[in-house]
Amino acid sequence: MTENIAVLTHSSIRIKDADLTIYIDPFKVEGDPKDGDLILITHDHFDHFSPEDIVKIAKTDAILVVPEKMAKKAQEAADMVGEIKTVSPGGSYEIEGLKFETVPAYNMLKPFHPKKAGWVGYILEVGGKRVYIAGDTDATKEAEAVDCDIAMIPIGGTYTMDARKAARLINAMKPAVAIPTHYGNIVGKPEDGETFAKLVEAPVEVELKI
Repeated sequence: MTENIAVLTHSSIRIKDADLTIYIDPFKVEGDPKDGDLILITHDHFDHFSPEDIVKIAKTDAILVVPEKMAKKAQEAADMVGEIKTVSPGGSYEIEGLKFETVPAYNMLKPFHPKKAGWVGYILEVGGKRVYIAGDTDATKEAEAVDCDIAMIPIGGTYTMDARKAARLINAMKPAVAIPTHYGNIVGKPEDGETFAKLVEAPVEVELKI
């Protein structure tokens, strides 16, 4: 179910869908693949919006998708892609045949990702599955309400929920597969993935891709 999904490092994700190669928050990309058709950004922090990585992965006609409130900042990558499109939390979109929805991504108490910033997670319809890439968020009511087959959520703590809170969220959401992200690099320990996996309840399967 997830063989077309790679977590490259941290929250940097690559998904292959039919004729499209989709990147979400490319960061610390190795090499210079230049294979990205769609590049989706969840918010403007350096480890999620990285022009030096976008230039490595973007095809000349790539479409860069960003939250509306970072439209100005996204111009830093304007000459690296063919087009920039903006999205808002709670929307439904279709770009280059990819249908997707946006989900608010925010901290409830921490100051790092305020709700008013307008940052997003994405639910992508890929290969007949709904894939949720949560972005930097806590276990919000909007996240818990997501209907998806595959959930990719942050577990590193500090700026997002930690492994225990993330596991509780997954146990409430009940996707078929959960893939933890946002740990083992800037924040979180490599072993956080194992902690998360032990706390997620059957029948949810956990796949560790970092």
